[in-house]
Amino acid sequence: MIAFVRGKLVEVNESMAVIDNNGIGFAVYVNGRDAQNLSGKKDEALLYTYLNVREDAMQLFGFLSKDDLQMFRLLLGVNGVGPKAALGILSALSANDLRFAVLSDDIKAISAAPGIGKKTAQKMILELKDKFSLEDAFEKKYEENVLADTSRQTDNQAEAVQALVALGYSGSDALKAVKAVSDAETLNTEDILKAALKNMSF
Repeated sequence: MIAFVRGKLVEVNESMAVIDNNGIGFAVYVNGRDAQNLSGKKDEALLYTYLNVREDAMQLFGFLSKDDLQMFRLLLGVNGVGPKAALGILSALSANDLRFAVLSDDIKAISAAPGIGKKTAQKMILELKDKFSLEDAFEKKYEENVLADTSRQTDNQAEAVQALVALGYSGSDALKAVKAVSDAETLNTEDILKAALKNMSF
């Protein structure tokens, strides 16, 4: 299984990104929100991936966040929801917006996603509701807000935060560790990451 693809972003459109990894171009299906975020990138990109194997094709679906990938997997477990429909849902709603929609029985918000009718939305709510909790939803929302704060950091600091999150640390812990690095504004990403990891070892 391919857990993630990292490399130079060669091309991106509203439904697919092509990433060059050691001379091999991986065509990865992406949702609309991630495609928009990727369009602003010029260099390296990292996508957490799901490999969908069919009799006639192998398709790679990618996401900028592990939360979106986890939600994609949950959606595939809903009867009648395939990879393309799940991707469409995550184009219309972030993983956490969908989490709140399911917990609040918001059929209208879910059925606004392309190709999702009211019956499918009802089925999703029924099958997914016991897998979510409001506590988790609010915690994820807090992490989203914390990660949004990286926009006020230097590029190197933001990359260090993203690297720590990719290593499995929470967004809030990663941001705190990077903020605690002395003179981070003058350091490169690797040095910030090394210093931040020392801060994480307490």
